Amino acid sequence: MLADRRSQRQWQVDLAPFAIAALPVTQDEYGTAAGSRLPAAEVSWLDAVRFCNARSELEGLAPAYGINGEEVEWDRSAGGYRLPTEAEWEFACRAGTEGPRYGDLDDIAWYRDNSGGRPHEVGTRAANPWGLHDMIGNVWNWCWDLYDPAVYGTYRVLRGGGWFDEHWSCRASVRRRSHPTFRVDDVGFRLARTLA
Repeated sequence: MLADRRSQRQWQVDLAPFAIAALPVTQDEYGTAAGSRLPAAEVSWLDAVRFCNARSELEGLAPAYGINGEEVEWDRSAGGYRLPTEAEWEFACRAGTEGPRYGDLDDIAWYRDNSGGRPHEVGTRAANPWGLHDMIGNVWNWCWDLYDPAVYGTYRVLRGGGWFDEHWSCRASVRRRSHPTFRVDDVGFRLARTLA
């Protein structure tokens, strides 16, 4: 069950089997800083989907996205890397827990009160019960979904909160939106795949 506090809307989503990365994509993986375990940031939604396709091709997987300029189509039958849907992201973040977070915020996340005003290496805070790190804090994660197309057009969903956010933005249910070409230093992404 997903909810948007701004519009007071709730909706239910059925999930198919999927896999999601235990860590956000790092600067090393993204190719911006060799050997760096800092999360890749200043990555637009379009940059992220292009990376998903490039990584898929590198590993011999069918790319998930057809990309034509800023138009992106998702081939849901493809087994390549992709961004998680918003529902997949929240399901993975919660990892069977209830409440706003899967643990004490200082233990699980880098956020405004403990980050020192900067991102930190991925995986250095406690994982959720399913072994996923940095689902909350460090960098926001791009998701596949449009935020509210009737109001915001092509804006895409961000989830998880980042190193500069207050505690109230670092919760499993918090949604943020941004234009698919937007790049900022507290926005990154993690990979997902559809499982047959």
